[in-house]
Amino acid sequence: MKILFIGDIVGKPGRKTVRELLPGLKRELGCEAVIANGENSSGGLGLTPGVFTELLDTGVDLVTSGNHIWKRKEIYPLLDDPRLLRPANYPDPAPGTGCGVLETSAGVRVGVLNLMGRTFLEPGTDCPFRTADRLLENLAGTRIIIVDFHAEATSEKLAMGLYLDGRVSAVIGTHTHIQTSDCRVLPGGTAYITDAGMTGSNSGIIGAEKEEILKKFLTGIPFRFKVAKGEERLEGAVIEVDESTGKASEIISVRVGRGSGRGEK
Repeated sequence: MKILFIGDIVGKPGRKTVRELLPGLKRELGCEAVIANGENSSGGLGLTPGVFTELLDTGVDLVTSGNHIWKRKEIYPLLDDPRLLRPANYPDPAPGTGCGVLETSAGVRVGVLNLMGRTFLEPGTDCPFRTADRLLENLAGTRIIIVDFHAEATSEKLAMGLYLDGRVSAVIGTHTHIQTSDCRVLPGGTAYITDAGMTGSNSGIIGAEKEEILKKFLTGIPFRFKVAKGEERLEGAVIEVDESTGKASEIISVRVGRGSGRGEK
């Protein structure tokens, strides 16, 4: 079976891109399940209940997130929805869960694990490696498992990929919004990419208007970022998995421009 993972959706341009492109991509690529990182889907920072529903209506089966999931408190009650995950290695008092299972229309179960790195990110989270060990025990019997590892450091992402190689179907990196060119299937049968990229405007800097980000770099003064518009594209990866073993046979990156009808796949 094929699973489409959509890289970090940024603001309204990202949502519009998903709504326009996802139905055709699913048909063209033959994907049976769609997972998307949605932590920046609402105004470029956080996620609201309305936007969560909108993403599900466009054809996304399960939404993962990261450190920005806490930016909008109105989403907290929905973190109990099995279709919405927050990083599993936040301490137990945090609302929500980081591990879920979606079922395709054909009845195939797909486990999804959402983890967050600790290098260059907020302190206070538990070890993502030990958290993965613990939660994989809970997913015993689920052959297909996709991991969204939301992390800053490329070394930490690759370390997670190699650590889980042979135990999960794929480790997909998110957070940096820059798609990497290192798609591969690791020796144990785990598909890997350091970062799936971003879904939104490519006219600015990682989805935000360039002016405010350049001002921050030039002055050191923080500015409120605004979501960029124009040159929208959907980025992510497609993983082909053997349903009987849970091993990946192929992973390819996806980059499709909105309105062009064409893109790299």
